[in-house]
Amino acid sequence: MATLKTKDIQKMNSDERTKKIEEMKFELVKAKASPTKSGSKAKNIRKIIAKILTINNQEKNSKEVEHK
Repeated sequence: MATLKTKDIQKMNSDERTKKIEEMKFELVKAKASPTKSGSKAKNIRKIIAKILTINNQEKNSKEVEHK
């Protein structure tokens, strides 16, 4: 699993980001269930999910400001 860069996430449309979040959540569950050292992997997955959610919120807020 490669880390996603912010500029790559920003290039995605809303639907792609939603699918990516679902995929990352599934990966997070698998990482937590794995008996091997998965702490750092789970941490990276949570960071990616947070990046995607942050960008979604920024776009949502910027659209609300434009409409006012």
